[in-house]
This record gives sequence, structure tokens and C-alpha cells, in this order.
Amino acid sequence: MNSKVGKLLGFLLSIVLILTIIYVPASGEEGLVHLTILGTTDIHGNIYNWSYEDGAEVDDRGLAKIYSVVKAVREENPNTILLDNGDTIQGTILTDDLYNTELIDEPHPVIDAMNFMGYDAMTLGNHEFNFGTDLIDKIVEEANFPILSANIYYKEDGSNFVQPYTVKEVAGIKIGILGLTTPNIPRWDGPKVTHLDFEPMYVAAEKYIKELKEKEEVDIIIATAHAGVEGEYDAGGGDSARKVIETNPEIVAFLVGHDHASVAETIGNTVVGGARDTGAQLVRFDLYLKNNGEGWEVVDKSVQLIDVSLYQPSEELKEYTRAYHERTLEFLKEVIGYASEDFHPAPEIKGIPEGLIRDTAVMDLINNVQLEHTGADISAAALFTPTSNIRAGEITYSSIFDIYKYPNTLVAVEVTGKQLKDYMEWSAAYYNTYKPGDVTIGFNPNIRPYNYDMFQGVEYKIDISKPAGERIVDLTFKGQPVKDDDVFTLAINNYRHSVLMSLGIIDQEPYYNSDPVSLRSLIAAHIRERGTIVPEVDNNWEIIGADLDHPLRDYIVQEINNGNIILPTSEDGRSINIKAMNVYELIEEGLIPEEVLKEYAIEVPAEEPVEETAEEVKEIVYIVKPGDVLWKIAKRFGTTWQRLAEYNKLKNPHLIFPNQKILIPVAN
Repeated sequence: MNSKVGKLLGFLLSIVLILTIIYVPASGEEGLVHLTILGTTDIHGNIYNWSYEDGAEVDDRGLAKIYSVVKAVREENPNTILLDNGDTIQGTILTDDLYNTELIDEPHPVIDAMNFMGYDAMTLGNHEFNFGTDLIDKIVEEANFPILSANIYYKEDGSNFVQPYTVKEVAGIKIGILGLTTPNIPRWDGPKVTHLDFEPMYVAAEKYIKELKEKEEVDIIIATAHAGVEGEYDAGGGDSARKVIETNPEIVAFLVGHDHASVAETIGNTVVGGARDTGAQLVRFDLYLKNNGEGWEVVDKSVQLIDVSLYQPSEELKEYTRAYHERTLEFLKEVIGYASEDFHPAPEIKGIPEGLIRDTAVMDLINNVQLEHTGADISAAALFTPTSNIRAGEITYSSIFDIYKYPNTLVAVEVTGKQLKDYMEWSAAYYNTYKPGDVTIGFNPNIRPYNYDMFQGVEYKIDISKPAGERIVDLTFKGQPVKDDDVFTLAINNYRHSVLMSLGIIDQEPYYNSDPVSLRSLIAAHIRERGTIVPEVDNNWEIIGADLDHPLRDYIVQEINNGNIILPTSEDGRSINIKAMNVYELIEEGLIPEEVLKEYAIEVPAEEPVEETAEEVKEIVYIVKPGDVLWKIAKRFGTTWQRLAEYNKLKNPHLIFPNQKILIPVAN
């Protein structure tokens, strides 16, 4: 099918979906009012459907795509409200490297676009604070709509940082719109918010919902919270949208975000929606209300997600914001240097980036820049995008964005040897614990790649046969073992410093801070000064404690690369390779054909094993040695691991321990 025809059909299909998928109760009933609320979240600075890093259009991104949906829905239902849920003005080269820094005195492109689109309100997200609160003050002035957050206050006098809520009247119905923001911002941008207090969201919600009902006399209340349904850190639910809903059941519809996850569900009496990031989706709530004589009553409500990939981008919005886009393209054309070779090796296994399992030149480049600018003893950094690479040839600013996605600044702080070890153990929890039969290394599904740091300036090993918290071994600095009372200087980004402070791992404020110059700018300057950079890697760390050398490994790797065996990811798709591929488990799941097992002389247990009497069998007692796995022991004695497991009544045949006794049955 012609791609243009396909896109046209997709667009027409999406219009049909919008017009038909919503159930309209009692459509002929007199006095019924239909309200639609459209919600965006985690736009992250994307106006055009364009990837500045790749220099290409994309189908599922940007306010231009969003606006096409908005216009279609407004034509269908004029009683439509448009809300944004934060993490809006940060995230692209257009925003972070131009208009949030160099061109700070000019209008903010994203706010300008949102004014054009007719947004009714926006809630602050955590990334709005990346560039300090002066930028927030600026966008509040520029926006033709209120910017909200009910749970952030000035420490000095307890007044609201921004508006807590707004009231909008549509079709004679007074709607209270409450904004809330995750209170975890001091963890990530601590030095920039020392003048602010962040209250648990449910506490602020209760206070301002009461005000909305009693003072503003609203008919219904909807909320937007830049937070996930379940929250992140607060066991008491202070950063959880669910807690807000449970303690404030008056909320009819609730827009969530922050997690970059698709959400469309009902919690209690509240319809809840959240969309994927960069404008890939938007949330649609439909509320049906009737005046019962005492006030407006919601008689039905629903939530759905709309995928923007079915829509053409709005040429109207693209034309309005074209100058911002073209200025960014010009900025990206400048060649700042050259790379002699790729800095990130191609993966042996598709879906397992080499940069997450061994030292690479791209990681050493980032850490060496941090050491160079701070003069620190040790540096630590993460690959925000696991496949980050500087490719051979010309290097432009978009190349830097690929290896360093966020606008962090560089800080340096003093740490003790114990604090350094605790930090390294925290980071090393990223790996799943090795078990016999694993042929790949798996990643902890509860830890994002951007929270796995690699260290420069020390030499160390990560023993993944040990539990998290006990993995860092052979840690040395300049050839000497690191002692708990040693003192070092450590270079990290400002985000990591805030996280480590909040966890209690470190307790010192930075003695160096590059603010407002971003780490991206420092990396770019490093490359400009050298002209041509050559990939260098010192391999100062390695993973140990994993015997991946099984006879079937090559076969399994080939099957993964061919797409026949799939590496699992987390439900939201943000954590990759969350489970090691294990030979024994794959056999049990039937993913390795019998003919392959025979080819590798791995016996398959008979369907009806022959029972043996005590008189027919004698036993050999084998003592398990470090590194032993059951299949190797079985091969040594001419039997199968399945038979040994059955004979020894092993509950988990994939887990045996040094000095354990294994009985080997031998026929007379």
C-alpha cells in the first residue's frame, strides 16, 4: 500500500474511532451535557514530529500531532478542555540547549505553541525545575493559561509557589481543576529548590478540594498530578496518585504522568488516564452530566487513549513554530569534531547493550570529561540511553545529545571510602543474581538504566554470584585497596548528587558546580578542543561470578538474534532484558528443540522413566566444587542433569552449592 494512502486511511479511521468509540448514554435525554477533557503529559519539549538526534521525522511525537487530534475532538464536541500534566518545557535540543539556556530572554517555544493550541491549564512536572525556578517564573508570565501546583510553597512565608487550582465554566458547569506535582523534586534538583517546601500530594489535595467546594462552589473536580499511580519513594503515599484518589473520592477524572506509561482505568469512582511521553498519546476523558435540581450529577464517565501515529501533524502549528525549529536545525549542523571509530561496540546479543555489561569508550569519554573539569579522584556516570554511541565521522551537537540526554550540571563532592563502596553497591544492584544455567546477564526490572553508574579512577569487579549489597570486590585506587576511612573527591552530575543525599549514602554538599553550564556543553567543548577523538577504554571494571560458557550458549544467542527467543522487558517497556536466559528453563519451556539437544549430546528424560531398585543401583557421592553446575556433573558421569535432579530430589536443580553432596546412581 502507498504510504501516503495508508496514512490517509489511518487518519480517517482515527476520526471514525473518535466519533464512535465513546458510548453516549441516553443521547436523546433532555438536559444531558457532554464534557470532554483532553490531557497531555511528558511532552518533553517536542513541538514538531521530529527527532533532532536522528535528523528525521517520527510518527508518534510532538504537539503538532497532538493539535490535529485536539482540533478533531473540538469539532466533535465544543465542550472540550485541554490540559497538560508537566515535564513539558525540557527534553530536546530545541529547549535544553537553546531556549532554556542560550536564548533564555526570548519567548519559550513550547509555551508559545501551547498558547496557540489553546491550553486551559498546565501542571508543573519535575523537569520544569531542571533550569531553576527563574525559568518557571518566566513561563508563568508567558503562558495564556494558568500553571498549577497545589503542593509547593515558599518556605519564607508559606505562600503558594504557583496557583494551586483554576476554575473553568463550560456549558454552565463550574469545573475545578487541581494541579499536583511529585514531591520528590528535592531528591533530583535539591540545590535549585532550597527555598521551596513540597507537601504530600494527598494532603494538599484535601485542603484545596475543600476550598474548591466551599469557596468556589464548583460543580465537579478534576485533577492532574505529575506523578505515577503508585508513586516512587514515599511508603505513606505522599507521591502516589492512588493515595490522592483514595483520600479524595470527589475527584471525577484524574490525569497522571511522570511514569511515561499508558494508563486508562477506574480507581474507586475516579476515571484515571496517563499517556506515553513525547506526545505519542493523549488521554481523553468523557463525562456526561445532568442537573438533578440540586446540582450537576455525573451520570456516566469514560477514559481512553488516542495514539497520535494515526494522525498527520498540524501544518498550521508547524508553520507557527517554524522559526524555532529551523533555528535548532541550524544549531545542529555545526560540526564540532570527528570520531575516528565508533565509541560503542555492536552488541553480541540483540537487546543487551555492550555498554551495560562492560566498560566502553563512550562511558570513559563522559567520565574523563568529568574528571578533567573537576580534578576529582573518581568519576561516576550512567548511559541514559543504553545504546548511546558516538559514531565514526563527523560529530555534531546531536551526537552529544545521544550520549547525554539530560541537561544535568557537573558537581564534585568529598566522600569516604565507605560512602564510595555504598554508592557502588547501590549501583551494582542493577544486575540480577547469576544462577547456574544462565547464558546471559539480566538486569533488575526495578532499576532504570539511568540509575546504573559506572566508575572511573578506581579498579573494581562486580561479582553477580553474590546478592545485591555484597558485589563490589577487589576495589582499588591507584593500586591500593580502598579503606572505609579513606577520603576521595568524586565527580557526578547534580541529579545523582541529590539522589545519593536523599538516600543517605553521601552527606556533603558539592565543592564544585558547573551550573549553569551543562555537562553536554562540557563534553562538546572537550571534543572541539581536540578536533578528532579516538575511542579509548581502560577496562577498569568487569563482571565476574557468572559462568556463561554452556554448550548451548551459541545456539541460544543465535536464536535471540534471529528473533526466535525474546528477551523480556518490563510491562511499561522502560526496563530492558529483565531476566537472564537460562538453559534449563528454556529446555523446560520447550524452546530448545529435541534435535538440538541430541546434537549437543544433552539427553532428554524419557517419558516413562524405568524405576530402579536399590539392588540394581549403587551410588557415587560427589562433593560440589565452586563453579559446578548440574549439567557439567551429569556429563562427567555419563548421565543427565534431569536424572540427577530426580534422584537427589532437588527442589531447584539449577541451584547447587559448593560442598553440597550429589549422589550419582550407577547401574550394576
